[in-house]
Amino acid sequence: MAKATPATRALDKAGIAYTLHSYAYDPDAQRIGLQAAEALGVAPDRVLKTLMASVDGKPVCLLVASDREVGMKRVAAAFGGKSAAMLKPAEAERLTGYHVGGISPLGQKRAVPTVIDAGSLAGDAEIHVNGGGRGLQIRLRPADLLRALSARTAPLV
Repeated sequence: MAKATPATRALDKAGIAYTLHSYAYDPDAQRIGLQAAEALGVAPDRVLKTLMASVDGKPVCLLVASDREVGMKRVAAAFGGKSAAMLKPAEAERLTGYHVGGISPLGQKRAVPTVIDAGSLAGDAEIHVNGGGRGLQIRLRPADLLRALSARTAPLV
């Protein structure tokens, strides 16, 4: 089992059940979430990628299925804002305390409002999110992820 990360410690503290899954991270992959899904042998819509953005200049966290792309107008609307933009990688790393390719929505240095794409949580099947390191995924129930993040859902794609 991989060593503890801020993400796993956050889940442990909240008493949420999860499993860790490691895979061979490919730093040259064009789409990290899709590479993770393939390496783990799960459908791409069951691996949620973590995206860091800003809405009206304030940082937010987004989770969406690895095979989907967010719409910036929908992101702004989900947070009641007028405009949205993706954060630059260096800013996302500074804000979260994680490295790009290993940014988890859990255990970030600074908690920010989080929205999970409503279409990415269809069904009760467990989902994967980054575990706080490159090549590390956490599998858990969607309801547990929502609770751990104090997140809500909205259409983002």
